[in-house]
Amino acid sequence: MNTLLKRCYSTLPDAAAAARTSSTPRAVRLRRSRKLPTATGDSDALPSGLTPTEFARYQRALAKGELLGSDGTEPTEGEWLEKLNSRRTRLRGTRKVVTPSGATETRIVGEKVYLPNIIFRLVPNFTPPGKPYNPYEATFRIPQSVTKTDVRAYLTAVYGVQTTYIRTDNYMAPMRRASNGAWLRGKSFRTYKRAVVGLVEPFYYPMMLEDMSTEDREARERFLEQEYQVNSWADSVKSHLLRLTKKNSPGWVWRGDLTTRRGTILKKIAEQRALREQFLQVTKERMQETRER
Repeated sequence: MNTLLKRCYSTLPDAAAAARTSSTPRAVRLRRSRKLPTATGDSDALPSGLTPTEFARYQRALAKGELLGSDGTEPTEGEWLEKLNSRRTRLRGTRKVVTPSGATETRIVGEKVYLPNIIFRLVPNFTPPGKPYNPYEATFRIPQSVTKTDVRAYLTAVYGVQTTYIRTDNYMAPMRRASNGAWLRGKSFRTYKRAVVGLVEPFYYPMMLEDMSTEDREARERFLEQEYQVNSWADSVKSHLLRLTKKNSPGWVWRGDLTTRRGTILKKIAEQRALREQFLQVTKERMQETRER
C-alpha cells in the first residue's frame, strides 16, 4: 500500500502540479518568477519533477556532500525526489520496534483516538471569476488547534485521501467597540483556520454552479428559489434597509406600490388608461387592414 501511495505521489498529474504552484505563497512565486518566469496557470516544476525550492535543496545537499553514498555514488534528481516523497507520505505517529524475537514491527506512538471531537468543514475552493474550478485542491475550515500533521493524518486515516501539500492560514473575527468603550471580538464562528489541501486524485465539490451547464444552472436556481425563497428574502432585506437608510433624509416620502396616496392612485389610473388607448389603437389598425384586403 505504501509503495502505491509513493508511486501516486511521484507521478503527480500536470493539473495537480499547476495547482501546487498556484497555491504557493505570493512572495515565493514572485521570487521564483524573477529567476524563472512562468505563465499563469502553469507549473513551475522542472522536467525532473522538482520544484525550484526542492532543486535548490538538492543542489545544496550535493555541494555539502550529504548525498554521497557509501559506494561513492550520488543519487539523481529523480531518486532524491522519490526518497523525499517517501518521507512525506510516511505514516506519522508510528515507529519501528525490534521485538525480543528479532522481528521488526510497527507500533503506534501515543494514544489512539477513536471518536475525535474535531470538525473538518469542507467548503468550496476560492475560484476567481472566469476561472475553472480546481479539482486538485480541497479547502477545509478546521479548529485553530489542528496542525498540518493532524490534517494529513486525519484525511489519510479516516478517508484514505493522499495529500501533496497543505497551506494553512488563520482568520480572526473583526473587533468591535462595546457601549462601555471596551473592544470586543466579533462572532466566534468568524474566527477559524483555513486549510488548503493539495490532492493526488481530483475531487469536485458537489453542485458547483460554475461547472454546470446553462440549463442545469437555471434549474438549480429555480429549485433554490422555490424551496428557500433566496431572491425573495434578499429583496425583503434590501427593502428593509432602504427604509432604514432613507427614512430620516430630508424631504423623503415613501412611494411604494402599496401606498394609497392620491398622487399614486391618479398615476396608476393614467398608466392603465394609456395602455387601454394603445390597445384600442392597435385593434383599430388591424381591423382597417383586414377590410382593405
